[in-house]
Amino acid sequence: LRTEKREEKEKLKTYSKQVNEVKVSFQRYIRMRDAKLPCISCGATTSSVWDGSHYKKAEVYSGVIFHEDNVHKSCGKCNRYLGGNELNYRVGLIAKIGNERVLQLEHLADETRVRKYSDLELLEIKTRYKNKLKGLTQ
Repeated sequence: LRTEKREEKEKLKTYSKQVNEVKVSFQRYIRMRDAKLPCISCGATTSSVWDGSHYKKAEVYSGVIFHEDNVHKSCGKCNRYLGGNELNYRVGLIAKIGNERVLQLEHLADETRVRKYSDLELLEIKTRYKNKLKGLTQ
């Protein structure tokens, strides 16, 4: 009975609510993955707030919202007040993952600009990053 209620509750969630729930696990993973690294954009090592910042903005490029090469630890100043500090983000990204992967990411972002994930895909992504988080914290 409890499982049935949980499944019914899941079915009633809006698409945006589901995506936002997945973002929480995904971005928590990114911040933990990059915990010892500085801000991707400005190189800051201290910040009152750390974000999982998208190189290709999530609002515009839905196909790469959950792509690990697209999201990196960023200080709150760069991500929230400087719009991601995009030019410096790209410089930092090239230094971190290389020019070829950045170009591949940019190409993929353009190809998948509008992407709607299925409920199953969102559940799989959410589960994957919850498991990856457990691996980082153990």
